Amino acid sequence: MRFQRSHGILLHITSLPSYGGIGDLGPEAYKFLDFLAAGKQHIWQVLPLCPTGYGSSPYSAASAFAGNPLLISVEFLADWGWIEPDRIANLGGRAGNVDFGDVHQRKLPILYEAAKNFLLRGASEKRFEGQWQRFGAFCTAEASWLNDYAYYAVLREHFKTGAWALWPEPLRRREPEAMAQAALDFSEQLAVEQVLQFAFEEQWRALRSVAARQKIRILGDIAIFVSMDSADVWANPGLFELDEDLIPIHVAGVPPDYFSPTGQRWGNPLYRWDVLAETGYAWWVQRIRRSTMQYDIVRLDHFRGFEAYWSILGTEETAVNGEWVKGPGNALFERLEQVLGPLPLVAEDLGVITPEVELLRLTQGLPGMRVLQFGFGDAESRAHLPHRFAPSTVSYTGTHDNDTTQGWWDKATEGERVGIQTYVGPVAMSPVWQLIRASASSVSEMAIVPAQDLLLLGSEARMNTPAVAGGNWSWRAPEGCWTPELAKGLSGLIEITDRDNDPILPLAAPTLAAIPS
Repeated sequence: MRFQRSHGILLHITSLPSYGGIGDLGPEAYKFLDFLAAGKQHIWQVLPLCPTGYGSSPYSAASAFAGNPLLISVEFLADWGWIEPDRIANLGGRAGNVDFGDVHQRKLPILYEAAKNFLLRGASEKRFEGQWQRFGAFCTAEASWLNDYAYYAVLREHFKTGAWALWPEPLRRREPEAMAQAALDFSEQLAVEQVLQFAFEEQWRALRSVAARQKIRILGDIAIFVSMDSADVWANPGLFELDEDLIPIHVAGVPPDYFSPTGQRWGNPLYRWDVLAETGYAWWVQRIRRSTMQYDIVRLDHFRGFEAYWSILGTEETAVNGEWVKGPGNALFERLEQVLGPLPLVAEDLGVITPEVELLRLTQGLPGMRVLQFGFGDAESRAHLPHRFAPSTVSYTGTHDNDTTQGWWDKATEGERVGIQTYVGPVAMSPVWQLIRASASSVSEMAIVPAQDLLLLGSEARMNTPAVAGGNWSWRAPEGCWTPELAKGLSGLIEITDRDNDPILPLAAPTLAAIPS
């Protein structure tokens, strides 16, 4: 799909300075929308919204379909009447980075309490009548993933581990009698998890509706692979390369690259693409259908894995010893379009990109990514400089996996600094806005700037350091940072670079009734 010339900001929901210690779908999200509109931005890019697992990474999700309950605004739950205002009075936490452990301990119990209150009163109190009806419709429409996720979330809490391979044998293999008994034993907890997913859906749809009225599109992100410790693998083991004991035979990763000399061993189980093909790629159809209902534009993380993926024996400790294995290629995308129609997809095509990967992207008409921080190395890196861009690209100063542009400049080699100043002109202490302007001035259909770069923040604001465990995903924007002056500077840049456009033709905001069954 071709996109119009447009501009946007990358900021994950958790990075908002919301009440409760973590960014959420509450008032701060709407303030950010107002800032985007004032700055003539038409794209808000977010990271995966799934419930997180190990390391609180949005790319290590407990479900590829569910929403992260921690993103639910307790302020809005109080407005709805699900919980008394005094129960949320002492949460605080608008300033500072996310302390995920503290948020789990203090916010989650309030979310569960609110969900239980809704279950107790929803069917009988008139003020909840509309929500109660929508809750029933939601459970019916999303039953294909919602029920499995609810079981997984409840059992994960019961056994104090998301590693379902360690659960009792009847449950890890989902034997009918064991599942029926779990339904009886945990009936209330299962309903609570469904309610939390409904609350997330209600708040996310409300936010998207306001964004749509302001002509702001949500660019969402989905990881190609799913976590071993997830409802997806537990519910569909036959779709993944698992042995008879349900242990991964091969796992995903990438070979040694810019980010790590030993590569990255992600540990995700690999798909049995032959089995998926026999089903008409039904699981992937369901996943992309869900994604296109959540987002206006979908970024496919690790797109190169659809052409060929790095397969590592499950017993290997690093990603050094692996091999490239052919992926589904055009067959998957042709099936997706056959079932779902033309799709607003963007390919994350960074890393080891071969002519075959490029051919797949071009055949499917997907824009790829270019990152200015990558453009000042050797001659092969010049493809990441604006004079080499093609329209069918999305330009970034950096991504969530890069250092902030200021942090990168502070650590740049002398050769890189010379190259930067040769390209954008002399800089004093920072080239950040020069590179933002270079990105916006390029021919790329879309140009995206991480919020940290807008704020001229250094490495302390880095979102993620690949191949480094711990200390990631916690950055939050300072309260009050979305100033009118910053919006004015952005809007001027957008005007002079002709990017004041909706990236795609007007689309109706999604409604619950529009969700395909």
